[in-house]
Amino acid sequence: METKEYWKEIATIVLAAIILGITVSFKNSKIFYAATLSFLIILIINVAMKKIVGYMLETDVKTKFWTLHQYGLRKDMHFKKPIPMAWLPLLLVLFTKGLFLWLGILEFDVTAKTERVSKRHGLYRFTQITEHHMAWIAMWGIILNLIFAIGAYILGFELFTKLSIYFIAWSVIPIGRLDGSKILYGGKIKWGIFFTSAMLLLIWALTIF
Repeated sequence: METKEYWKEIATIVLAAIILGITVSFKNSKIFYAATLSFLIILIINVAMKKIVGYMLETDVKTKFWTLHQYGLRKDMHFKKPIPMAWLPLLLVLFTKGLFLWLGILEFDVTAKTERVSKRHGLYRFTQITEHHMAWIAMWGIILNLIFAIGAYILGFELFTKLSIYFIAWSVIPIGRLDGSKILYGGKIKWGIFFTSAMLLLIWALTIF
């Protein structure tokens, strides 16, 4: 990855953490710094794990702000250019006065490395990454978030645990190019398991915290 793209990804993650921190602290500004730091850690964990899995699959994983391209079920139902959606969490929390929190803010793209193409399939052949690969990359990011959420709960960091579960719940919803869509396209059974588990976790978090 080029240095410019590397710093662009870092800036995207930091800005995403700030946006989500503002979103969840709308009703209680006292938790802004803790929430922002929590989201920064949550996003770093998620992105880092995706990059590790991507590296193992000999691919490059690049994180960016979520963009909306498709607006219908048919392939021809799409905008001419993808619309950046980084503003959506702030807009929704403002209009609903903090009653609705939207945490879907990042998406990722995957490209095959030259090593993968030449070593496994012969030069310039079968370079496309399958939906199965995309699903596994997305899933492992969520799994690591869950592991850290459990660890944080054991150690008494309840806010981090709560925000991690909220983030996990949003990550499995199949909207646009968010992680939930990638998991769904990679297999309905895998997505069903993840979605059910995430909703149960969300119910638990809303009940306990």
